[in-house]
Amino acid sequence: MTTALTFPGQGSQAVGMGKALAEAYPEARAVFAEVDDALGENLSAIIFEGPIETLTLTANAQPALMAVSLAALRALEANGLDVGKMAAFVAGHSLGEYSALAAAGSLSIAEAARLLRIRGAAMQAAVPVGEGAMAALLGLDFETAVAVAAEAAEGDVCEAANDNGPGQVVISGSRAAIERAIEIAKAKGAKRALLLPVSAPFHCALMQPAADAMREALSEVLIAPPVVPLVANVLAAPISDPDAIRSRLVEQVTGMVRWRETVIWLDGQGVDLLLEVGAGKVLSGLAKRIAPAVRTQSVGLPDDVPAAMALLG
Repeated sequence: MTTALTFPGQGSQAVGMGKALAEAYPEARAVFAEVDDALGENLSAIIFEGPIETLTLTANAQPALMAVSLAALRALEANGLDVGKMAAFVAGHSLGEYSALAAAGSLSIAEAARLLRIRGAAMQAAVPVGEGAMAALLGLDFETAVAVAAEAAEGDVCEAANDNGPGQVVISGSRAAIERAIEIAKAKGAKRALLLPVSAPFHCALMQPAADAMREALSEVLIAPPVVPLVANVLAAPISDPDAIRSRLVEQVTGMVRWRETVIWLDGQGVDLLLEVGAGKVLSGLAKRIAPAVRTQSVGLPDDVPAAMALLG
């Protein structure tokens, strides 16, 4: 069996995520302590107890989701997982790419937490509240969704931000253009086209100030070669060179998350098990639609750990 580890992104957060892992595994508990120490605050209390409004703030949600993913990974390692020997690739959805790099030994947990705090704050600050928006276009193929965005732009920013799976494309840009795109998408036969409850227009050109902030932040961080290749969001292809990783992490802020192509590429490499390491089951659900023959297992609760290790043999 050939395995890839995948790591979820924003939208998978929930109050209480990771708490059972922290109670069951001292190794998982240590991850939350390390993140709290790196940020100089008790983020784990917000993760475990809420309120959800505070957890969902981009600057909190990003390091929080990474913490849960790495807590789950440490629980797997406590049960015998060796990433370098038992996984062929790692991949993460948007912020999950930082989780993937920490899992593969490229970044320390503390560095990943600090970078994600910077990333979340910079993405929030890049566009004044209310001026940007994101929308999900459901039931249109990718090419049609891109055409809808282009037609709606009318000189404003309106771009495909996430190619998540068949018939599920998220667009991002100026609010007026996104609202136009919703109406155009409906006219072109979209099953649904709806605004997303997000605080900023991620993964589009409006995020350039955040990309600049990440270029500066990443220039000061040591990135080691990962023990297994990272399948990068913006390439849907593997990279291992630290300088290439650094560049792709900057491009990722304004670039599209090519998740559908990532899963197709992994399937084409013979990957037949995807472990979703962290909160929720979003990536497992997408994978079942993109590559139905590939087995999936989410690992976010203590009972998931032995189930995943049994699949790994």
